[in-house]
Amino acid sequence: MTNRRFQGTILWMLFIPFGLWGQGKEGFQKTKPTTRILFVFDASQSMYGRWKSDTKFNIAVRLFSGLLDSLRNQPDLELALRLYGHQRSFPPQDCFDTRLEVPFGKDNITKIKHVLKTTVPKGTTPLAYALSQATKDFTPCNNCRNIIVLITDGLEECGGDPCAVSHELQKKGIALKPFIIGIGKDFKKEFDCAGTYFDASSEAEFRSALRIIISRALNPTTTQVNLLDANGKPTETNVNMTFYDNFSGLPLYNFIHTLNSRGVPDTLDLDPLVVYDLTVYTIPPVHRDSIRLTSGKHNIIAVETPQGSLSFKASGNYQLKNTPCIIRQKGKNEIINVQQFDQTENYLTGKYEAEILCLPKIRLTDVEIRQSQTTQVEIPLPGIAVIRKSANGYGSLYLEEKNQSTWLYNFKDTPQLQETLSLQPGSYRVVFRSRFSSSVTSTVEKQFTVEPGQTVVVNLYTGD
Repeated sequence: MTNRRFQGTILWMLFIPFGLWGQGKEGFQKTKPTTRILFVFDASQSMYGRWKSDTKFNIAVRLFSGLLDSLRNQPDLELALRLYGHQRSFPPQDCFDTRLEVPFGKDNITKIKHVLKTTVPKGTTPLAYALSQATKDFTPCNNCRNIIVLITDGLEECGGDPCAVSHELQKKGIALKPFIIGIGKDFKKEFDCAGTYFDASSEAEFRSALRIIISRALNPTTTQVNLLDANGKPTETNVNMTFYDNFSGLPLYNFIHTLNSRGVPDTLDLDPLVVYDLTVYTIPPVHRDSIRLTSGKHNIIAVETPQGSLSFKASGNYQLKNTPCIIRQKGKNEIINVQQFDQTENYLTGKYEAEILCLPKIRLTDVEIRQSQTTQVEIPLPGIAVIRKSANGYGSLYLEEKNQSTWLYNFKDTPQLQETLSLQPGSYRVVFRSRFSSSVTSTVEKQFTVEPGQTVVVNLYTGD
């Protein structure tokens, strides 16, 4: 590196494969996950450059040695060390100079410190390549959260793009947005594209930034989701909710919201290093974007989800089983639910339109859902029409209303010669022709009336 190069930067990248923290083969585990921290350490020639009281390399090793000592006896923690720029002298430039020196394991802090102490910086800075290779160092684990700490004294020297690598890892759900600490110079402009930047112009500021990041990585963090009713109280519950990674859009956690025995929203264990988008699958769904958790604290996420319920009934408690009801928000074309007639569903409070697919269908344009109340829609008691045919053929059913005929239904082409239809009270017309007749004049046309709760038999016999 030269003096014109940006020097004195420490890049701390938090790397967590999504879906691993707290997740086992059968789903999310209650056991605490193992945190695995991989240090990717710059040992290129420029690390011999002076900064403050010593060389950059000596200062970095001393600060990290203190960090490693503070991590001794930390439960559920494994560490590893990857170096780059330490195997071949520069020049010539070797853009593939990186190696995992200490694999993950417990109680290997002494070994990591020894490797750092005996390393002689000598090569170039293949930062992006080292970062991409680091993903191979994390062996499969059903209940782990993986963190990368990437340490460098300058920028990429091999034509790679650390920002592009970071973005690709995030899009694929492999890596999180990095934390970046710049020492000696403000690198915010260069590293904003790769992660969250911390400027450290002194060793004290660097230590402070380091403590913040490690605290976020290791301190216990809890979360609860308050689903608020119309009065701002967290009484809503029993709704599916999904936490998505804000950058990649990948789903990370699925929960059915629950109130515990004290009537308080149950506590969730979410990784505090992720920026989340939350979808609460009420009808219609409610979204909250860019949720950031505070590490080491109990976080409360409030979402307004006031709900009431909707049910349908026919007069006389007649059940129209297997009759779908299409639900839309008032004034909108999108179908938000298809509710069965004999079911009760919860909806957000507000105005809706309902289309009951009975015969003929009934459209309601002003259905109001109120907080904690059941809106019951009652339709007239239907009657029964028994359509009898002398032979299979072609025919349709029409509604006769206001001197107009409206098509409702085509008869089924089945071996059965009788169809039974549940129809709303009103006047109807049947038009039918046997398939064995080749004359249009053999068409049979019958009118009939359906009364509430009554059965009418319609015989479609030629000459009847």
